[in-house]
Amino acid sequence: MGLLFVLLAMVFHPATAFAGTIRAVEIGNDEVTLRFDDLVVGASTFILAGPDRIALDISGAEAGAAREGSGLVRAVRQGQPNADTARVVLDLVQPVILSDARFAADGRSLSFRLRPVSASEFERAARGPRAELQPPAQFRAKPPGKRYSVTVPIGKPKPALPLPAIQGPNNPRLPLVVIDAGHGGHDPGAISPHSGKREKDITLALARAIRDDLVASGRVRVALTRSDDRFLVLEERFGIARRMKADLFISIHADAAENEQANGASVYTLSEVASDREAARLAARENKANIINGVDLGAHSSEVSSILLDLTQRETMNVASDFARLLQREAASAVKFRTSAHRFASFVVLKAPDTPSILFETGFISNKDDAEFLASAAGQKKVARGVRDAVQIHFARQIAAVAR
Repeated sequence: MGLLFVLLAMVFHPATAFAGTIRAVEIGNDEVTLRFDDLVVGASTFILAGPDRIALDISGAEAGAAREGSGLVRAVRQGQPNADTARVVLDLVQPVILSDARFAADGRSLSFRLRPVSASEFERAARGPRAELQPPAQFRAKPPGKRYSVTVPIGKPKPALPLPAIQGPNNPRLPLVVIDAGHGGHDPGAISPHSGKREKDITLALARAIRDDLVASGRVRVALTRSDDRFLVLEERFGIARRMKADLFISIHADAAENEQANGASVYTLSEVASDREAARLAARENKANIINGVDLGAHSSEVSSILLDLTQRETMNVASDFARLLQREAASAVKFRTSAHRFASFVVLKAPDTPSILFETGFISNKDDAEFLASAAGQKKVARGVRDAVQIHFARQIAAVAR
């Protein structure tokens, strides 16, 4: 039994495989230098727009500390997306791109220049592929080797869920919007401390109200991922939208916070790096909806391997960001939004690479006024009207763009 515990500890708490730590990030007027205390495997860079950022993934490295920026860099953030890769994110003061990137001769530093560009050139660069960088071969850390391997039988995948009915005009040429009511079944989501209302019930009522307004418009077709109190794992939610070839995916939620004064709606779109700590906290909480008693219910889906987000497909993310800003504009007269309403986080439910997707946090269920608004028929109607207007304008713009 003791040996079994040792083996399990090795599996679930493997030794880290870092080669070097990012010792310093030095920022000059137009040059940035990353210094390592040991050799690294390599690096790749990519650009993220809205807000404008440059990200660098350093293979075989451990992240260092965040720091304030200087010159063209507003701030420097560091993280560890996996055990073998450190990520450095430069929050930019203005649009810039990398140039003259090179490792030092001894492989222990990486330097590059920041070249200011126009907003349009920056957006083009953001849609491009990653740039790969390699240190000199003789000063390159060897990729960590496998110390052990584990084989676990997972059985046959379950058959795909049946697709929901499509409501609205019987015209396949009209856009299809899939509305996802967050949580459900054994997962109640957040619970209001004031009324005891559960997030899963409020999101379902909001999803139905949005569906009814969209169907009444006669301009789009609509489907709900769930129309009753059932549980869906996160991959199933956006998997439904992908299988139906949806033109837009909207996941409806209601936020919660320890501070009961926190209030207002937010619209989230996908990003590798969260826009702030609160966005990261919320994404971590929602992404755990699959974890029940320590078992990841989504781990064995047959769709998982086919839906890994390809970050080079920036266009889908850009369309989602445009719709997020449009939703805030159209709904602001009836729905109170937070000061920074458009946010970015790595929500699993937004990771369909070919379907523009947003997560609409309609308000704080932990706030008395927000909870009453979202639970009322009048409040639900206002939310639905704002979504309807944004959807109509969104697809009208797309049609006009095609016509041009």
